[in-house]
Amino acid sequence: MSNETLTEDLTRSLLVDLGYFPEDSSIVVERQQSKVAAIKRLLKAASKTGGPGAGYPDFIITSPANPDLVIAIECKASRLKHESADRDRIADFAVDGVLHYASFLSLEYNVVAIAISGETPAEFRISTFVRVKGSKEPSELRSPRGVELDHLTPFEDYVRAAEYSPEVEKLREAELMAFSRELHDFMYQYAELTEEQKPLLVSGTLLALQDKAFGNSFGDFSPNQLRRRWAEVIKEQIEEAEIPFAKKQDMIQPFSGVATAPALAESTPAFPKGVLHELVRRVKEKVWPFITTYSAFDVVGRFYGEFLKYTGGDKKALGIVLTPRHITELFALLANVGPNDKVVDPCAGTAGFLVAAMDRELRAASTEAERARIKQNNLIGVENQPHMYALAASNMILRGDGKANLYQGSCFTPAIVADIQARNPDVGMINPPYAKKDSDLHELVFVDNMLSMLKPGGMGLAIVPMSCATSPSKHKEALLKKHTLEAVMSMPIELFYPVGVVTCIMVFSAKKPHAESDKKTWFGYWREDGFEKTKTLGRVDLHGRWASIRDEWVDSFRNRTVLAGRSIMAKVTAADEWVAEAYMETDYSNLTQSNFEQVVRDYALFRLTQSPENNAENNT
Repeated sequence: MSNETLTEDLTRSLLVDLGYFPEDSSIVVERQQSKVAAIKRLLKAASKTGGPGAGYPDFIITSPANPDLVIAIECKASRLKHESADRDRIADFAVDGVLHYASFLSLEYNVVAIAISGETPAEFRISTFVRVKGSKEPSELRSPRGVELDHLTPFEDYVRAAEYSPEVEKLREAELMAFSRELHDFMYQYAELTEEQKPLLVSGTLLALQDKAFGNSFGDFSPNQLRRRWAEVIKEQIEEAEIPFAKKQDMIQPFSGVATAPALAESTPAFPKGVLHELVRRVKEKVWPFITTYSAFDVVGRFYGEFLKYTGGDKKALGIVLTPRHITELFALLANVGPNDKVVDPCAGTAGFLVAAMDRELRAASTEAERARIKQNNLIGVENQPHMYALAASNMILRGDGKANLYQGSCFTPAIVADIQARNPDVGMINPPYAKKDSDLHELVFVDNMLSMLKPGGMGLAIVPMSCATSPSKHKEALLKKHTLEAVMSMPIELFYPVGVVTCIMVFSAKKPHAESDKKTWFGYWREDGFEKTKTLGRVDLHGRWASIRDEWVDSFRNRTVLAGRSIMAKVTAADEWVAEAYMETDYSNLTQSNFEQVVRDYALFRLTQSPENNAENNT
């Protein structure tokens, strides 16, 4: 037996110990070969000699539940043969060789590439990389907590690490959004649904696909039978979920309305099995893997937000403007949520804030028991609108999280408030409905209500129209009598494009009167997030600037950093303006003509968007 074969055998033994050879074949390990047609095709010219012919890594690991992920392992006996200086000696070094195979496999797969060198497990040197589908270069793969993966780990851990890989996340988001546009066009042409019903059709289909029997047999039904069975399976999934019985009918009703759409039962020459069959087929192929593998990705919310673009933000169509995903992520970072924090959103919408909080908490969790506790106990939401509650609840059910902690009804209902207070939440996040007329509830009334739910000293974050901070009001007085205003950040002018509303983020410490705290408030000028407008995609991070901007914002907030022209500390009362612009000193050393022109443009847009007819109802 060669030394290299010994390393391979020891690696196989470790894989056995880590559960890579289950009896149900949910994980498939192949050694220097593959029966997967796509992998065979991709590696048919991957010989390490550089000549014609196929080449295979020492181990290829796949799973039917994760169809776009492949793990490749290459072994070398000597630690001296772990990695060459230029990674170009593919036949002689473990890292060089496994990255060579990953370059072929990544044409169609996301590849976790593992290099192992050494003759005993105790001396093994292990390097782990990820090469994203379609990418030009690999990158180091780390655990969700940012720890180097220098040892073999269970298959699920690699899936989770890939889930949190920025490169994989960016690719998956792009793929999902491209498909959402395709699916919207399909539903617009064939399904004849309202804008409100389209996201329900997608989330309902995902619920139905949780039933394996339905997922395997939906092609056997006639168009009309499938429509009935689709509704029945959704009802069964909801009835099995851990949500209050009285609210199950509220959740079922919106899906029942979608099921009655006549076009879904129609058979066409293009789709002889029916329009619903074609939609279920596409969702199963393109979306279901996101649900089963990437629990932190807010699929329902992203589809809803994408469909919203086609209404031009028309309040009469969907009536809701979702908080941009990078802002829900920002809230979780500003609150620094951890695995022991309970988070409440009293205007939950599709549960975007809760999904972002769950993402941060799961990253910090170290055991399955801890992850299960987070999902069951740490996420609390309230949603009043029935169709939005159905979306939020389905979002929760699909993740197996927070199923008992989502309330349907008004966040001002005394019984709901009391029940949430009894849970003693640490953090509150809210994007309240925006008042369009004097008779509507003021946004800060929702903020006060959210803060009343938190434990004393809990952190409450709200994104509200700038007018809430600049205009004198009794609501500002009421807030400061009970809570401390810790920080206010002025957000980008076009953050909610195409809806015309300029916003700020307010941060409070709950149930600690502002006057008693006797402290200054930190004000940040966060007008530039790196996103740019596009004709078809809305505001997007075209040049990858957001991550560095986000990290700078979070660091400056946590440390209350004061920088000329960007942030300042000031002592304020309810009578004052709560915006950085009112207190900052201009850094004239960096002022240019373009800065002046940009401020003029921003001010003109601000004045335009503050007209009453341009304010929009809003939610997460």
